[in-house]
Amino acid sequence: MIHSKQIDSEGFSIINNVFTENEIENLISLIDNKTKNDSDNSTFRKSEDLFAIRQFHKEVPETLPFIFNEKLQNIIESIFGKGFFITKSIYFDKPEKSNWFVAYHQDLTISVDQKIEIENFENWTVKQNQFAVQPPTEILENNFTIRIHIDKTTKNNGALKVINNSHSKGILRIENLDFEKEKETICEVEKGGIMIMKPLLFHASNKTTNNERRRVIHIEFSKQQLPNGLEWSEKTILN
Repeated sequence: MIHSKQIDSEGFSIINNVFTENEIENLISLIDNKTKNDSDNSTFRKSEDLFAIRQFHKEVPETLPFIFNEKLQNIIESIFGKGFFITKSIYFDKPEKSNWFVAYHQDLTISVDQKIEIENFENWTVKQNQFAVQPPTEILENNFTIRIHIDKTTKNNGALKVINNSHSKGILRIENLDFEKEKETICEVEKGGIMIMKPLLFHASNKTTNNERRRVIHIEFSKQQLPNGLEWSEKTILN
């Protein structure tokens, strides 16, 4: 499959027309209801430049039947196989006049249920009783992320920029990448489309310049068992 080869070689792939207009409208309605009725929730992050819901699939579980439609389930199974589960999810809403930008980085941490001193699990942090840790590289290399685009996303409203094939280089400091020699791609995605990416792919996003909103559901997946009784804190097995 072309997308599987592209993920292996480039670290990402874009697939449009995964969700119908009706499915997207249902997702928007469920999210809007949640934000109106639960505005003081500690998993919500609000600023002038960004609104986010952490642990999204647990906070708004009603969205899961719409997210995991037959098309998305077939895409996951055909590219990655069976046995994957959700390990983390975040909903991002970047407003029309947002100055929020994110510098180039790799996604190096996973969310876990407790802190246990384990070899090669490093850089522990905790936010709102949620532990995060950088696991061994091989765990990150075997995970993947799907970003569901609720709005059309272009270079003008903060589409991700990526460094092609940077996922194959392991964990790096950004200054060790030679930008003169690297290929950068701006990942524009249609409304109802998805972007699949590997956690070690360097990615960034710019400020919004066209007064258009950008809403994305970011979901991370794994099928790996963690050692020594450590568990994924947001683990949700798909039916």
